[in-house]
Amino acid sequence: YNFNAGPSILPQEVIKQTAEAVIDFQGEGLSILEISHRAKYFQPVVDEAEALMKELLNIPEGYRVIFVGGGASLQCCMVPFNCLEKKAAYLNTGVWSKKAIKEAKAFGEVVEVATSAADNFTHIPMDFEVPQDADYLHITTNNTIYGTEISDEKLQAIYEKKGNVPLIADMSSDILSRPIDVSKYDIIYGGAQKNLAPAGVTFVIVKEEFLGKVSRYIPTMLDYRTHVENGSMFNTPPVLPIYTAMLTLRWLKANGGLEAAKERNMAKAELLYKAIDESKIFEGTAKAEDRSLMNICFVLKPEYAHLQDDFFKFATAKGMVGIKGHRLVGGFRASTYNAMTLEGVQALVDCMKEYEAML
Repeated sequence: YNFNAGPSILPQEVIKQTAEAVIDFQGEGLSILEISHRAKYFQPVVDEAEALMKELLNIPEGYRVIFVGGGASLQCCMVPFNCLEKKAAYLNTGVWSKKAIKEAKAFGEVVEVATSAADNFTHIPMDFEVPQDADYLHITTNNTIYGTEISDEKLQAIYEKKGNVPLIADMSSDILSRPIDVSKYDIIYGGAQKNLAPAGVTFVIVKEEFLGKVSRYIPTMLDYRTHVENGSMFNTPPVLPIYTAMLTLRWLKANGGLEAAKERNMAKAELLYKAIDESKIFEGTAKAEDRSLMNICFVLKPEYAHLQDDFFKFATAKGMVGIKGHRLVGGFRASTYNAMTLEGVQALVDCMKEYEAML
């Protein structure tokens, strides 16, 4: 059972379909690894991927979905390059927020409206105001390292706090895990290697009228308008990950869309968090109201901390892959992205209980 935080689990049928396309793409006698991105039979892939993103996320008119390279790390730079004229506001909830803040400071004034750094990012701070003269407010909706996520209720509160300030979100690790109101955002971006595709492609959902507002020169490849105007085809895009993304989106649609995905994700999270809370040896790290549905972080209680390596070896022998916590927080982390099954989470729970019973 693959609990890796990213690159992470993909649906088995999507992996098989991708593998088939690597051998022979749509009966053309060519591998998808060697076809031209300009080929008549690849353009429909990009078109369908964009259309499915729009359908599943209920993206309104006036927005475009583009697929680019560079990961969310490059977006930390592209966002302020394209959107920060004088001042931007950032909510600091973890490592990726800090990286985004660092990049933005090269382009203008950055106001950190709130941070939970003093508490090791174990919660989402909400006691803040958004300066109404900011060019935008930037948030990171899910924090893979610390296991926190901005709940639907807190997102609603942020919508109200921001007033007329444009909202930009890094949704790398929880995109497509639940319905969202895209109309509240001007840009949503993320690396695809959590819930969508293999590493190598980045999705950006951008409101077209939000672009072209800064006075600085933007290099061609870093200008969102370049990729919007060329339909993600200005240069050679990451062909294979886009194809896999399209297959994953098909899989999501066939399995009930985002409402059904949210129900499955909540069931998995509730199962694992219940086991953690009832355990005599394990405890969660994130505050209960801000616990992530995607990345469930837990540690051994202090009196059992010496057993960390032993439990990791035990769990690995039982087939639990990728549960080691991030080096910044230690402990354990189970990433329960869309493709993880309830059966997989139950197997981890059984593993934890079996180990505990041995003590």
